[in-house]
Amino acid sequence: MPAAQPVYLLSDATGETAEKIVMAALTQFREKTVRVKRFSNVRGKNQVYEALDEALQRRAFVVYTIVNRELAQLVHDECDALGLPCLDLITPLLLKFAEFFGRSPRQTPGLLHGVDEEYFRRIEALEFSVKHDDGQEVRNLLKADIVLVGVSRTSKTPLSIYLAHRGWKVANVPLVKGIDPPEELFQVDSGRVAGLVIDPQRLLELRAARLRNLGQDPRAAYADYEEIEEELRFARNFFRRHPWVMVDVSGKAVEETANEVLVKLKLK
Repeated sequence: MPAAQPVYLLSDATGETAEKIVMAALTQFREKTVRVKRFSNVRGKNQVYEALDEALQRRAFVVYTIVNRELAQLVHDECDALGLPCLDLITPLLLKFAEFFGRSPRQTPGLLHGVDEEYFRRIEALEFSVKHDDGQEVRNLLKADIVLVGVSRTSKTPLSIYLAHRGWKVANVPLVKGIDPPEELFQVDSGRVAGLVIDPQRLLELRAARLRNLGQDPRAAYADYEEIEEELRFARNFFRRHPWVMVDVSGKAVEETANEVLVKLKLK
């Protein structure tokens, strides 16, 4: 009998409703043996780290319903860094309802930002950053407050979303050796562009985890150490040829990297 595939459910309340949703979805996959483990009353960073450490050991799918946006962002960022597949069940719904009703949802624990000009600016920034992730809609790069550039798995997406939650319209552009970046990138004010770099060993770990998650060979060229070193040399040389700031994301939490980006771009 095949081993049960784990699904970990993190909730800042009981998690009962979320578990019912997950179980309803799983009825469409009756041929699979699945074990759902629920973590209730997750309201602190240490609880998140402990749950995700266990999820990593089991290679679990992580589903979470956490209304505190910073804690929900932490779960997303940690899952991304660890190569764990994840799904936020509540935040997208809350944001859409907030727009529809014209008011902030009241949730316990944690309230989303009040519906005022600042709140809607954050919503607009979040939608912009999602639409301009990974080189999409490059014709609108000039409309971005910040443009992030880097090779694959240098935290461009989680960093973009984190900054968007703080009201910055962020676009990110992948840098691929042998492929010219879009011309629009060079039209952006150099004071709004940040090049992201990372330690090659850490990048190797992130890429290998990503390949395993996709069911692919973690020894592929995408996760080859020499190839990664060459990519990063190319990236650093590329960044030095332009008057852009450079930010090393190695071993940093997303909030720490975001702060460094804002400081170096003189936005803070």
